[in-house]
Amino acid sequence: MLVLSQRWVALVATFFLVLFVGGGGARAGSGAYEATLPAELATAKDMCALLPCAEVFPGATRFSERKGQPPYAEAYGEAQGDEKKLLGYVMLSTDITDTPAYSGKPVVTLIGMDITGHFVGVKVLKHSEPILLLGIPESALLNFNNQYIGKSVAQNIEVGQSRPEENILGLDAISGATVTVIAQNQVMMTSGTNIARQVGILAPTVRDAAKYVETRKSFTWDELVEQGSVQRLLVKTEQVGLDPSSDPFIELWFGDLNHPDVGRSVLGELGFRNLRDRLKPGEHAIFIVRTRGGESFKGSGFVRGGIYDRIQVKQGADAFTFRDLDYLNLYGLSAQGAPSFNESGIFLIRDKAFSAAYPWKLAFLGNRVDRATGARSFTSFDAKYWLADALLQGGRPVVEEAAAPWVRVWQSRAVSIALFAVLLVAVTVVYAFRERLTRLSTHKNKWPVNVFKYSAWGLSIGFVGFGAMAQPSITQVLTWFHSLLFNWTWSLFLSDPFIFLFWIFIILTVFLFGRGLFCGWMCPFGSLSEALFKVGRVLGLKRWQRPVPQWLHDRLKWLKYAIFFGLLTVSMFSMGLAEVLSEVEPFKTTFLVGITNRAWPYGLFVAVLLGLSLFIERPYCKYICPLGAALAMPSTFRWYGLRRKQDCNSCKACAVGCGAQAIDAAGRIDHRECLHCLDCMVLYTDTKGCPPLAKERKRREKDGLEITPIGVNGYFIPIHPATGFEAQISTKAANGPDPRMPTDPVAPAHKVDVTRLQWLWLEVRDHLLPWSAEGWASKHVLQVVGIILALAATLAWGLAAMGYLSSNAVIAWWFGWSVYEVLIRLSGRRYVKDGPWWQDNYRYAGVMDMLSYVGFKNLLIGAALFLTLKAFGFLLA
Repeated sequence: MLVLSQRWVALVATFFLVLFVGGGGARAGSGAYEATLPAELATAKDMCALLPCAEVFPGATRFSERKGQPPYAEAYGEAQGDEKKLLGYVMLSTDITDTPAYSGKPVVTLIGMDITGHFVGVKVLKHSEPILLLGIPESALLNFNNQYIGKSVAQNIEVGQSRPEENILGLDAISGATVTVIAQNQVMMTSGTNIARQVGILAPTVRDAAKYVETRKSFTWDELVEQGSVQRLLVKTEQVGLDPSSDPFIELWFGDLNHPDVGRSVLGELGFRNLRDRLKPGEHAIFIVRTRGGESFKGSGFVRGGIYDRIQVKQGADAFTFRDLDYLNLYGLSAQGAPSFNESGIFLIRDKAFSAAYPWKLAFLGNRVDRATGARSFTSFDAKYWLADALLQGGRPVVEEAAAPWVRVWQSRAVSIALFAVLLVAVTVVYAFRERLTRLSTHKNKWPVNVFKYSAWGLSIGFVGFGAMAQPSITQVLTWFHSLLFNWTWSLFLSDPFIFLFWIFIILTVFLFGRGLFCGWMCPFGSLSEALFKVGRVLGLKRWQRPVPQWLHDRLKWLKYAIFFGLLTVSMFSMGLAEVLSEVEPFKTTFLVGITNRAWPYGLFVAVLLGLSLFIERPYCKYICPLGAALAMPSTFRWYGLRRKQDCNSCKACAVGCGAQAIDAAGRIDHRECLHCLDCMVLYTDTKGCPPLAKERKRREKDGLEITPIGVNGYFIPIHPATGFEAQISTKAANGPDPRMPTDPVAPAHKVDVTRLQWLWLEVRDHLLPWSAEGWASKHVLQVVGIILALAATLAWGLAAMGYLSSNAVIAWWFGWSVYEVLIRLSGRRYVKDGPWWQDNYRYAGVMDMLSYVGFKNLLIGAALFLTLKAFGFLLA
């Protein structure tokens, strides 16, 4: 048997080697994935000396240095005499917007635009999208970007179908990379419109001038802050990649000076009168002071060319920058209680497109250091400002802001999303009433259950899988895990509504019922695999359909857990490599990209899995799926399980018919492996299919006794109420193990006969402290090592809180502590809870039980600590 197992593992390893090596040819140029850009790119004046500007602007022979704010380069053609011929503009997307894509990082894009505002070239310089590394070729993104060529920044361009009646021009999306292309569209249009407005291609927005309510009241500084007339922009050191510090990178206070009450309060009567005398009609003044931090908001550009390159005012799609002629000295603040400052200035907005009646933002451009690579890039930080209602005649005007991209996605697919949500709710409700359905079924007629189950399979394959392409994947688990710890963005995940809703369904149902409802009923690939197995029977293949031998199944089922933990570990060092290895999932090839659009090893892999599904029930789900393994671990602690009765320990009927092979010889169900086919629940109340019930039924029929209904406990309700059901339990079953729990029940001695408050304290202690008297008696060295590791892990969190350890270092320490905690608990407190945490149903813990418990518990504790430290700005990036 050992030789056979080794040969099988070798065969699987060889197949995957062929898959990954052969699939390498499918990468249509992965040169932009995590490409290295010039270190000085963010600050270099001559951008086009470092970047291939000529590739995005055909016909241009010369490019200017960066100019403007946000910056751009001018593209020139062949000179006509002494006159230069301006052709258009080249811009770097990250100079204008840092919109994140699915990876949480922006797609760095070089864009060419002619003098009429039409895109003439697009080139992706760098991206971090794992899906474009292997699952979908980079040529797909190239083809997507090519759709912009010839289109104008003045057009309303969205991803999806065109809607002429709404003046919307649609672009074809990339199947399986919806979030990426939505983010890319936002990058293209934001970059183009910003530069187009700056150079005069797009007309400025016309806004009504502000009409102020003047009371001649003088406000204190605190009153100005409270009413919103003075706002703060704070940038912490860790936000720009520096070590955490009690002193911020920069703290700015700013506000409007045109409003008479605010201007007088900030500048004093004389100062406000002097300012008003200098302002021309249509001009606006704002003040900015730096109260903390060593970074200057005036920037080095002011010294070089009279440009304040670190600050700008944004209002809607318009951006207003400042030159030396727009600057006035600010020598002091007259408002009572005003803070001291070390840098100040009054800036004039001369553009008539600006109106103080509408909201605007002060944007500060900070130089951020990537701690992993040392690369520098500019990042924009902004704070919103809007004069209070009481300070404006008629109050604040109504402002209709454009809907966020993810909102437009939900709106455009509202019907499909609603149908999908109804499907998820319907499946959950049907399963919640599963016992009513199973009581209507028998082992010979399962249609009351199967009509719903088969319908769910069909809809998950057709509507969910091939239609909506909403196949959950382990890559989503890894991406969300990293985003939660490092850069969570709600809008990013809301951009794919089907996956978002699907994961809400998965999380809720896993905790309620275990992974089986998703894996067994709603997973598109799992449903396809199961459907093929059923089709095989119809085609006459039943004689060759055999379950994997139990001894081999019990070994192979651990493979999926090894794959999951391997992917999780690799992802901490390289999400790109984790994405490559996640090709162990056939989902992209089957539903997202298509077999015909990928290299032959991927198609062969899917064909082998689906071919095996004709003869083995769900081989991929049971032995390979890392997503199933990830969901199986919390399934250990599902709130509601399937029913068992004492006689199940001596009857093999359910175990023989279990396609998931999740029922052991003692009749116990392993809820990590159970796929909720409900066949065992049908037998549970079937008086002809369940051997113990059939025996009791025949006895009653022979003796002419009443055939009473089956109770919740799985036995006939006693004819006489005073008589218990215990008489129906066979002697052999009564003396056997309790099959209602996956392992033998345990009663921790220290939790017997305690008050509720004591119980709560013991619960907290048991979760946090793994040591026990039993462990000390048997494993002295292990316990001591565990204490040392616990102190080390605690020290690691403390160092992280003080800013001396990075996120990855803390995660590594926490992972090491978790491994030792498993060993410590297995040597002493070897028990876990079965079912809801607020109950006392303890049972003996196997190795996988303890791995699931410690892993899931420490993930929650670690995430809570991690997010707390991040929220208070203590943890390094």
